Amino acid sequence: MIRVAAVDCGTNSIRLLVADCEPETGELVDLDRRMTIVRLGQGVDRTGRLAPEALERTFAACREYAEVIKEHGAERLRFVATSASRDAENRDEFVRGVLDILGVEPEVISGDQEAEFSFTGATKELKGSDHLARPYLVVDIGGGSTEFVVGDDHVRAARSVDVGCVRMTERHLVRDGVVSDPPTDAQIAAMRADIEAALDLAEETVPLREARTLVGLAGSVTTVSAIAQELPEYDSQAIHHSRVSHDRVREITDWLLHSTHAERAAVPSMHPGRVDVIAAGALVLLSIMERIGAEEVVVSEHDILDGIAWSVA
Repeated sequence: MIRVAAVDCGTNSIRLLVADCEPETGELVDLDRRMTIVRLGQGVDRTGRLAPEALERTFAACREYAEVIKEHGAERLRFVATSASRDAENRDEFVRGVLDILGVEPEVISGDQEAEFSFTGATKELKGSDHLARPYLVVDIGGGSTEFVVGDDHVRAARSVDVGCVRMTERHLVRDGVVSDPPTDAQIAAMRADIEAALDLAEETVPLREARTLVGLAGSVTTVSAIAQELPEYDSQAIHHSRVSHDRVREITDWLLHSTHAERAAVPSMHPGRVDVIAAGALVLLSIMERIGAEEVVVSEHDILDGIAWSVA
């Protein structure tokens, strides 16, 4: 076994996985898996820069993670940063801060690399499942971007497009600095059109409709699953490898888009940091399902973070 640590810093959240990996058998044993909402991408779509308060929230999480990594004695660490830090003018501040705290430079990876890690993390366990038809379409709906990967044992095609739950919320659902409560029909229509244009872009290089199994990753998808199951609290075990039908995703998305902040916040499985962005994330998922004719989505708690851990091992 090799003890590794992986950090995935996205637009909305930063996550840590410390795990023991056995490369020969493909076994990965979690020792610590945690997530912190830091909203690193706050305002990036508008200003092109990482906000000082967003950087400080992220560095505070890094200091906490440094202690956890030290306690577990991980032999190797890889820190991967995605959409927000890839786009920002002042990304050097972010790189220096992470290096000072964790002793490694964040790797600002391309969308294609991001997709490769997501596919590995999401499908490594599924390959023994005879009842799941291939090829898989793995969809990772992040804060700033969504990754699409089609593959069987290996990636056949991948594309990252700039639609994520935070970016769509900030672009379409914010008026005078406040998220609409609830959004207007015109706002929803504009957001839907933006998502459809991004799907057109993805389809230029990724054969989305050839997929036989849709695998959905990240917080927007897992939260939709938690709502579908009416869980009394967020439960990773209940969510991992759950299946949500197209009809149920449509019902939940419609409710989220027409609910108030207070109504969404009252959902027991809802992370406070997702209350304002979950409606946009759910609409991205629904739009994908309708585009490819998927009857259900297989939800995975294992994603880019697990892919990063495997790359370290």
